Amino acid sequence: MSKTVFKYDPDYAVAPGDILEETLLSRGIQKVDLAERCGLSAKQMSLIISGKAPVTPETALNFERALGVSANIWNNLEAKFRLDQARKQEYEELSKHANWLQRFPVNELERRGIIKRGDDTAKRVAQLLDFFGVGSVTAWQERYERLQVAFRRSPAFKSSLEAVVTWLRIGELKAAEIDCVPYDKSKFNLALNEIRQLSCEDPDIFEPKMKELCASSGVALVFVGELPGTHLSGATRWLQSDKAMIELSLRYKTDDHLWFTFFHEAGHVKLHGKKGVFIDEVKQSAFSEEEQQADQFAKSRLIPRRAYAEFRELEEYNQSNISEFAAAIGIAPGIVVGRLQHDGVIPWRAAINSLKCHFRLVETASE
Repeated sequence: MSKTVFKYDPDYAVAPGDILEETLLSRGIQKVDLAERCGLSAKQMSLIISGKAPVTPETALNFERALGVSANIWNNLEAKFRLDQARKQEYEELSKHANWLQRFPVNELERRGIIKRGDDTAKRVAQLLDFFGVGSVTAWQERYERLQVAFRRSPAFKSSLEAVVTWLRIGELKAAEIDCVPYDKSKFNLALNEIRQLSCEDPDIFEPKMKELCASSGVALVFVGELPGTHLSGATRWLQSDKAMIELSLRYKTDDHLWFTFFHEAGHVKLHGKKGVFIDEVKQSAFSEEEQQADQFAKSRLIPRRAYAEFRELEEYNQSNISEFAAAIGIAPGIVVGRLQHDGVIPWRAAINSLKCHFRLVETASE
């Protein structure tokens, strides 16, 4: 017959002074007598019993000799009691941060199972701090408001800081689980050539292959669905000196947007420094020089400039000649459609929009 073992783990801590007082009463020892034996004043003994003064390791050793109760017991009682007091004090402090909590997409984090559901403000704030890996609201403000300075953003950037850093943090945690070799620029360039050839494949084929190729050159590729309060298409940042992260939101679930955004972020990895955090928002009205460079990198890597210039000499565009051109340069026809629409060559609502593929990536669909 097996035995069930129940672990006793109370949610409270007994003050060592209470145990000390009970011990003295049971043995008929006066407080002043114990104080004299331990070389303490009567006042010090009263403060220890009332919990206003701690049981130091030295005092614990004195209690061990005077009462025969192990110093380890007194030390453990003291540590648990002080920790319990600190937790209670922290709970009161965290309860004051309801307004700070409301600035974050907490409901969405709960929906995705990233933090537990609940209506206790202090517990929700504590979970959010755990998620960000910081010890206090003040520490969060210092860390993430400083990170904001590193953002390469348009002056017209509309997404909220709290929602953006939450989205970035989800990506960071996912990227931490991806084993990458140290970044190698040459290997990444070769990986991009192979990744480009995947644009005609289905998501269940190209998604894992993209991640594998990126990881093999030092880049962690993650897909994180957008959060309320954001209008982000992608982001690039260096998690370590030899590990970059590309994060995609798949805001527009069409192949032209996905592939352009990926190569845009890849452009940041290849062309720009490791200290910046590049946040790319959908429909930005103004771009930095770095964003323009990333755009040009994506355009030329997807559709070679000379081939595109020759293709632009056509008088009209239809499903047939677009598909033939895409096949000739080895990319999905939807990417060509998107480029022509972006350049104002064909209308956005043209019938040839049917050449674009609409999909949801496996990872995003599960969020």
